[in-house]
Amino acid sequence: MAEQAEFRFMGVTVPNLTIGYGLFLILWGTAFFLESQAKTAFIPAGIGLPILLSGVLTRMKPAQRKIWMHVAVLFGLLAFLGGFRVFKGLGTEAGMFALPKAAASQLMLIVTGGLYTATCVRSFIWARKNRPAEDAAE
Repeated sequence: MAEQAEFRFMGVTVPNLTIGYGLFLILWGTAFFLESQAKTAFIPAGIGLPILLSGVLTRMKPAQRKIWMHVAVLFGLLAFLGGFRVFKGLGTEAGMFALPKAAASQLMLIVTGGLYTATCVRSFIWARKNRPAEDAAE
């Protein structure tokens, strides 16, 4: 079995996953904004834009891949951590169901942000273990 040249998650390279995840967050935020007209509905889109740009720049400038993927995972981590706001409403009488669309967005950020961040960390570990011998000596 030939060794793969690049880390993949479910058959997709991490830069392509980054572009897809950024687009998903932008579309999610835009759709929720159009439905609710609440400015906070744009939060996923605001997180998705730098993730998308990082993925695109990784493809355009492969020599700077490490930098752009670290920027992307930073915003993925922000998505994950920002989603924990869903638990804020659990102690109130209405709970998180007072704003079900907001809770859905926050829950989506926890799940997708956590999965994306974990995938990026796994890809960083894979890259370190599989880097060429001349780079490992530095």
